[in-house]
Amino acid sequence: MSKRTFRGTTALVAAGAVTALALGLSGCDSGKGDDAKDPSSSAPGSSQDKAKNVPEDAATESRKPEEPWDGKVHVLGDGSTSYTGPQPNQPKPEKLKPGEKPLQFVVFSWDGALEGDDHQLSHFREVAKANNAKMTFFLSGMYLLPKSKSALYKPPQHKPGEAAIDYATDAHIKDTVEQIRGAWLDGNEIGTHFNGHFCGAKGGGDWSTAEWKSEIEQSYSFVENWKTNTGLTDLPPLPFDYKKELVGGRAPCLEGQKTLIPAAKQFGWRYDASSPGDFQIWPSQIQGVWNFPLQLLPYPKSEKQVLSMDFNFLYNQSGDNTKGDPAKYAEWRKLTRDGYLNGFERVYNGSRAPMFIGNHFEDWNGGIYMKAVEDVVKSVCTRDGVRCVSFKQLADWLDAQDPKVLTKLRGLDPAQSPDWATFVK
Repeated sequence: MSKRTFRGTTALVAAGAVTALALGLSGCDSGKGDDAKDPSSSAPGSSQDKAKNVPEDAATESRKPEEPWDGKVHVLGDGSTSYTGPQPNQPKPEKLKPGEKPLQFVVFSWDGALEGDDHQLSHFREVAKANNAKMTFFLSGMYLLPKSKSALYKPPQHKPGEAAIDYATDAHIKDTVEQIRGAWLDGNEIGTHFNGHFCGAKGGGDWSTAEWKSEIEQSYSFVENWKTNTGLTDLPPLPFDYKKELVGGRAPCLEGQKTLIPAAKQFGWRYDASSPGDFQIWPSQIQGVWNFPLQLLPYPKSEKQVLSMDFNFLYNQSGDNTKGDPAKYAEWRKLTRDGYLNGFERVYNGSRAPMFIGNHFEDWNGGIYMKAVEDVVKSVCTRDGVRCVSFKQLADWLDAQDPKVLTKLRGLDPAQSPDWATFVK
């Protein structure tokens, strides 16, 4: 076991820890028992180190330049989607100027993105708007497929229609379509959490690149054909062309990135958020695809670090029990909020590395993790020099930078604050 020491933090790096960290991270609306491991017991090896021998532009798929919009709505396919022009409410990425301090980017992302009875998707749309934030909603494609048509889903290594999460009700599909439409118009990103949420044996970690390609193609199909599949033909189409808008995702349980990325490249995707975890360092690329991992954050009142996803805080507080002691909910909420803020303050006052936070629309331990994240959004997104953005918007900004400057930024420890007046030359 080796140590990698950053200014203000020490984390243990154990060989093989990446696989262990991935276990128990699914959660996404299933409630089905995955074997949970303690994600804070050891830190994963740096994906930056793994990728450093890969050229930044290695095998990058060519992307056609955006054609000028003619100002008309173009309904696509069966009317499930449409092209309504460039997405509104998008920031313009600007190249860092000499002597300029980078903005502090924070990405709040949500796995599943179902508008259920708790109305969390619509709630966090409002939270985002009230705090000048944009977010990434990773939509599970099968949430737009009714159970009566489940046989249309052909999951890799599983029987047709099989899934590790529940199919949405017709009412929830209708509500989800409405909220996804509104979220995109607000300026948020609609990414993908793929479909059946399979983990462990025969899950994403066991899938080949060809099998991931099939899963991705079905993710597109369920979004592009929800009217045909549901019969809800009286609803307006989604206001985007999913083939253009979908540029990244997060794999269930953070499994399978190695074989997923070659498949994602075939669709011109620009980033992947499926890494099991890393330190709070500036992003690098894997085979020309931006790697946006969950990050290790200082857990309050301890020397531990916890990955920046709700499930990992839950595990450190009540193990794999999602209904722990109610008497501890207030304390656990504060610990979760303070853990996120510890990580934020470390980079906000240090390297300015982008911060990534992953979540699920769940009611674990009385919904305290949702409330803690909302506390963090309200605390950080309106601060000076902070931009709460989507993964896609962050990729836009990174693509606009001088690669040499990004390489220099990646050399900073999370808590290291250089002389910004001379750092960017």
